[in-house]
Amino acid sequence: MTNIKETVTRRGVYVLPSLFTSMGLFAGFYSLIAAVQGRYELAAWAILAAAVFDMLDGRVARLLHAETAFGAEYDSLCDMLSFGIAPAVLVYLWALVHLPSDLHKLAWLGAFFLAACAALRLARFNVQLDSQDKRYFQGLPTPGSALLIATGVLFHGDLNIEPNAWLWLAASLLLAWLMVSNVRFVSGKDVDLRRRRNSTFIVGMIVVGGLVMAYPYRVPFSFILAYCMHGPMLSLWQHRRLQKYRLARRRLRKRKQAETEDSAAQSD
Repeated sequence: MTNIKETVTRRGVYVLPSLFTSMGLFAGFYSLIAAVQGRYELAAWAILAAAVFDMLDGRVARLLHAETAFGAEYDSLCDMLSFGIAPAVLVYLWALVHLPSDLHKLAWLGAFFLAACAALRLARFNVQLDSQDKRYFQGLPTPGSALLIATGVLFHGDLNIEPNAWLWLAASLLLAWLMVSNVRFVSGKDVDLRRRRNSTFIVGMIVVGGLVMAYPYRVPFSFILAYCMHGPMLSLWQHRRLQKYRLARRRLRKRKQAETEDSAAQSD
């Protein structure tokens, strides 16, 4: 009887993360339906809901020690729909379709590149899961690309302005490149929320929460945009820092070599 109870409990543990993953899949599929029906803001909210479920399924799996190879593969397949296909269709129907009729192929190619690079990003993440640095993502995470499009739709709706097709075509190509690039993005996985924090951290969280409540469309879009742009800026800063380090090492090596030659000349 005890073994049966343990088996049922373990099965329940494995089902719970997959339940959140399935809810994310449903949200992504619903986003597709809403986008095709022309309800773009509802499609954007569905992508946001899928991102919440995607965050919860991983946290629940780690909390319950229920991480499995099946769960990882299932999560990637669901992410492909929610953060690859759904945002690509949304940005195409919402913005790219407004390109001139003679450039219609360029419009759907921009959306296709977004979906294709999301698939490549997810495949590379699965292959490099055990070897990558937990502090950083290599390439822009697919939820980041999808959330920028979703919050962009809500941002335009809040301001009651029409999207610029050329601007969003460039944004789609940039997001596609960022997902398959070697640009590093902070993952936030090393942040321990159980640690004690000072009052400044709490005040900062309250300020951020207040801003989101006051401007529920503009602030999230600004935050996601800042996250998508911080990767290239971080890589540029790290590259310049590495160049300075190599230059300092080269100068130090030359100085030691010169001192060695001077010592040899004096001894002669």
